[in-house]
Amino acid sequence: MTMDVKAVLEFATLTRGLSLFLQVVFNAAIPDHEADAFKPPRTEEPLYLDSTVEWLLGGLSHWDAEHFLFIAERGYLYEHNFAFFPLFPVILRGLAETLLWPLSSWLSVRGRLLVAVALGNTALFLLSAVALHALSRAVLQDRRLALLSSLLYCVTPANVFMTAGYSESLFAALTFGGLFLLEKGFTFRACLALSIATAARSNGLVNIGFLLYLPSLHAISQIRVYRSTTTGHSKVFHYVWVIIRFLLTSLLGTAIIALPFCAFQYYGYRTFCTPSVSLERIPPALLSLAERKGYRVPDENGPPPLWCMRPLPLLYSHIQDVYWDVGFLRYFELKQIPNFILALPMATLGIMAVYAYFQANPELCLRLGLWETGVTKLDKPVPGFFNPRAFVYVVHSTVLLVFGTLCMHVQVLTRFMASSSPVPFWISAHLLLLNEPLLHRRKTSNPGPQLQTHSKNGCKHTPQNPLTALLPHFKACSPTTKSILGYFLSYWVLGLALHCNFLPWT
Repeated sequence: MTMDVKAVLEFATLTRGLSLFLQVVFNAAIPDHEADAFKPPRTEEPLYLDSTVEWLLGGLSHWDAEHFLFIAERGYLYEHNFAFFPLFPVILRGLAETLLWPLSSWLSVRGRLLVAVALGNTALFLLSAVALHALSRAVLQDRRLALLSSLLYCVTPANVFMTAGYSESLFAALTFGGLFLLEKGFTFRACLALSIATAARSNGLVNIGFLLYLPSLHAISQIRVYRSTTTGHSKVFHYVWVIIRFLLTSLLGTAIIALPFCAFQYYGYRTFCTPSVSLERIPPALLSLAERKGYRVPDENGPPPLWCMRPLPLLYSHIQDVYWDVGFLRYFELKQIPNFILALPMATLGIMAVYAYFQANPELCLRLGLWETGVTKLDKPVPGFFNPRAFVYVVHSTVLLVFGTLCMHVQVLTRFMASSSPVPFWISAHLLLLNEPLLHRRKTSNPGPQLQTHSKNGCKHTPQNPLTALLPHFKACSPTTKSILGYFLSYWVLGLALHCNFLPWT
């Protein structure tokens, strides 16, 4: 394990422990808001330690986390539960029934699931931080930038969603890990990782773009080699073989990544369009909630819902439309201005990333980064954020930004981008290294980002973690540093205080 990876793991562990501690404090100190959120009745008798675990970890179960916990405990009972993909609930239930099974005499399933959230998301976040660092090293070719990006990720503005019972940490670990494997040329293993990510969140489908783009770069590189080393019929044969291999890889990889989404939609179709469950088999308390709230449940004796009659009966699209009112420009209302303000910092980072990258590489962007020019060498790129290999990641981030702004509840943009793209952390680290005088790039045996300080005897000391070294000197930092760290840290803490008490947040 390198010193940089060790520093990332230590800081990620510190921030996870602090997050869990703060949510306990905030949940105990601030009374819960009576929100109109999904709150299923408890049908299981509490055991000895349930009240203690609920007091300690109850803040992790609010808002959408309640859906994941309900699915892990009861399965997909209500129609709108199908907005939440199955991998994370399966992992929670697996932990509750294996690692935490010795506690079954003192904790109910619900209590063990809450403990599984705390343990599972802590481990998954550590994996995602290490995966982001590896991906950053591979793409940016800059050790300083990779380290600082990963440390910023440890204080992500989406912190509460990485800690609570949400699938963001799981999705980030699989996505960053899969993209790292793809960068290293392990295409099949990358497809498996990205496929599993699609079983965690629907936007895993967007990762198909990486599978189509990165192998195309490899194919073009091979064609360029063959053009200069082979002649005649041999050259044509090599060209045809490269194209066929690229097409087969793209088609098979796309199918593998999309398979979990398609399988889950088929499961939803079978559950509600050809149901095999009668209402008598549903617990009365849960059936009463469905009748009171208007939740649809599968009923073999009832008529199928109207969405089953559509040419493409996608349950996920129906839920987003009917239950969450998600659609193009639907969120553009005056009353949503506060939510647009909440999303503005993340949107600003995304806009700055694409603008700065285009300004630095206009010719590369116009050529979609697919081949080299007289001034741009794809095989030996300049290290840093403006590296040509970062092009596809900036495009991916921009697609997420545009889609999230125009077609989603815009306040979700913070966690949507922070768990799906490394670009917000890359551009933030790039701006810090560019504008913060306290960070410098001395050529030493440890080339990580360093903060120059002086001990009493005048000797220079360069701490390994530049973020923890910057904070004591926050007042002396540049405006850019204050803005970026202020945004990350304020959202990191505010998210815990508000979300854990059923108050509106991103």
